[in-house]
Amino acid sequence: MSSQVIDRNPLTKYPQPPFQEKFQQPPGTEGQLRQKADHGEQSYKGNNRLAGKVALITGADSGIGKAVAIAYAREGADVLISYFNEAEEADAKDTAAWVQKAGRKAVLAPGDIADEAHCKALVDKAVSAFGKIDILVNNAAYQRTYKEIADIPSDEWDRAFKVNIYAMFYLVKAALPHMSPGASIINTASVQSDSPSPGLLPYATTKGAIINFTAGLSQGLAEKGIRVNSVAPGPIWTPLIPSTMPLEKVNSFGKQTPFQRPGQPVELAPVFVMLASDEASYISGAMVPVTGGKPIL
Repeated sequence: MSSQVIDRNPLTKYPQPPFQEKFQQPPGTEGQLRQKADHGEQSYKGNNRLAGKVALITGADSGIGKAVAIAYAREGADVLISYFNEAEEADAKDTAAWVQKAGRKAVLAPGDIADEAHCKALVDKAVSAFGKIDILVNNAAYQRTYKEIADIPSDEWDRAFKVNIYAMFYLVKAALPHMSPGASIINTASVQSDSPSPGLLPYATTKGAIINFTAGLSQGLAEKGIRVNSVAPGPIWTPLIPSTMPLEKVNSFGKQTPFQRPGQPVELAPVFVMLASDEASYISGAMVPVTGGKPIL
C-alpha cells in the first residue's frame, strides 16, 4: 500500500494565493508559469469512458484544453490538438506527448480559429486523420483587461468575438456533417457570463453569448441526436491569467471564491469527460458551473 496521503479537502488540495508570478506576453505559456498548473499529468486516472471516440479540442496546448485532452486520451479517445501559433507549440507538443503516452493518437493543428477557413481546415484535418468527429470542444478564448470602455480598441472587441464566439459557429457548421447521433459539443463559458467583471467587458460579453448559443443550439440539434452543453469555470490557473491581467490581481487570483484559491485545469476535466460520455445521454442544453463554491443561479 502506498504511504502517500491524498488531500481530499478542496480548500487545501491545491495552492492558495498569494502567488509571485511575473507578467507574460500574451497568450502566455505553461513553461513560464512560476506556480505550475496541474493538468492531470500524474493524477488523472481513466476508466475507458470514451473508448473509440475522436475529439477536436481548441486551445488544447495549455490550461483547461490541455487537461481535457489528457483526460480524453486516458478515457480512450484520439485527439486533434488545436492551438494558435509557434509561441504555443512547445506546450502543444507536450499535450500531444501525454496523449500518446496514453496509447492514443494525437494530431497537432496550429492556426487562428478567428478565420473561418482555418476552422474548416481543422475539421477536415480531424476527419482525414480519424474518419469522424464524436466530440467537439470549443474551448479556446481571447481575453484582455481594460479599465474603461473608452480604453477598448474596436479591433480588440472584434477579436474577442471572433475567437470566443464566431469560431464556435464556424466549427459547429463545419463539424456537423461528420458527427453522428450520440456525438457531443461542449462549449467553455465562464462565471463571467453570470457575474461580469467590468475590466473584462469584451470577454464577459462573449461568455454570455456562449451560454445562449449553447442553449439554442442544443434544441436545434436535438432531432439529430447530438448533445450540446457548456461548462462555466470560475477562476482557473492557466497562462492566460499572468498574460492578460494586472499582477496585483494575478497574485491574489482565486482568493475571492469560497474555496479561497483558483481551480486547477485538472479539476475541470471530469466534467468535460462526463458531458462527452454516453452516460450523459439525457444531458443537453445544460450549463455546468465549476466555480470553487461560487453559485450561478
